[in-house]
Amino acid sequence: MPISETSKAAPDANVSIAPMAIPGLIDPVPVARDITARADGRIDLLGLPRLTIADMFAEAGLDAKAAKLRAKQVYHWLYHRGVTSFDAMTDIAKTMRPWLAERYVIGRPEIVVSQHSEDGTRKWLLRTDDGHEFEMVFIPDEARGTLCVSSQVGCTLNCRFCHTGTMRLVRNLTPGEIVGQVMLARDALGEWPKAGQPDLAELTDELVDDDGGYSPDGRLLTNIVMMGMGEPLYNFDNVRDALRLVMDGAGLALSKRRITLSTSGVVPMMARAGAEIGVNLAVSLHAVSKEVRDEIVPINRKYGIDELLAACAAYPGASNARRITFEYVMLKDKNDSDADARELIRLIKHYRLPAKVNLIPFNPWPGAAYECSAPDRIRRFSEIVFEAGISAPIRTPRGRDIDAACGQLKTAATKMTRAELDRLADEKQAALG
Repeated sequence: MPISETSKAAPDANVSIAPMAIPGLIDPVPVARDITARADGRIDLLGLPRLTIADMFAEAGLDAKAAKLRAKQVYHWLYHRGVTSFDAMTDIAKTMRPWLAERYVIGRPEIVVSQHSEDGTRKWLLRTDDGHEFEMVFIPDEARGTLCVSSQVGCTLNCRFCHTGTMRLVRNLTPGEIVGQVMLARDALGEWPKAGQPDLAELTDELVDDDGGYSPDGRLLTNIVMMGMGEPLYNFDNVRDALRLVMDGAGLALSKRRITLSTSGVVPMMARAGAEIGVNLAVSLHAVSKEVRDEIVPINRKYGIDELLAACAAYPGASNARRITFEYVMLKDKNDSDADARELIRLIKHYRLPAKVNLIPFNPWPGAAYECSAPDRIRRFSEIVFEAGISAPIRTPRGRDIDAACGQLKTAATKMTRAELDRLADEKQAALG
């Protein structure tokens, strides 16, 4: 349902309903997708667009003018200042704040465990209001800081090389739970304006990108990739609505050029993603033959390589300035031969794709059926693709020591005892003093 049509339905969005079918491995898989309503009956404002908030305030008793004003103020405090309490909204009358607190709440996913890798990567195990757990990862580099955001609790694709794919799909994350990950990262990185400091809405026009978003110059969190747990295009509406808030100049104000959505190949939704979201596209390709891709990325049995690449060629906005990224995990003796590299080149040129190939050394996990290609084999594969004029960098594995690397995300609680979780919580508390 488009954002413009959600305003009247928003108060009931959290009501639990019977399980419904959503797309899965090959055929639809029935899963429960709605969250349990809050026990206190309040409505979480995080993830709702400003017009929806205004409509809700009007339905709760404010006149139209007051509802519009209060919605603008609340929206500003939510996304520009990052506050989590109505009492912190200093330009709203003190008598109005209890009225808001009685009816609404400003949510954040609960942090269960926060882990730091030796290389600076950070991973958070998060919990929803109704008790489901998922993960997000922050990867700092010299020139950027990238937040890897989850779209679902679990995954239904069952890609054989991916640890996340061994989880069952529990439900889709809501827009609030998706944008809440960005909010939490900014909380942790201390990137909200302090008292007396200007926020993005008050900065000069020199920091405004051509597409209307604000430059993240000076921020640690500069980029977002929808590459966490789940398949974003199997939760399209919620991902779209969350990213619109992230890109809104009056919201989190991150340019669409700094956001990448990754799909394993949900072909029917790719055109809609380009038209309705418009962010950069990444495709989990991982193989160049039907036989191998059918094995390691089973969705290929439904949407084959040729159909997928044709959809890439038609993706709105794709150009040499905004190339499509093809993710290619390197599996020993499976997809890493010289012939595989040459077939990859042929496919990209046949479909005239503005493309970049990210070569990803396989990140092992207990029980995995594959091994990582040897370093010299990965380098040779990269050289062949580069020699054809196509960028093919080798991604440096990050966060392996905390299972935060590509393909490793799997809810940590399934692997930790209660005692281990309690110990990590104690260590976190001790670190905070």
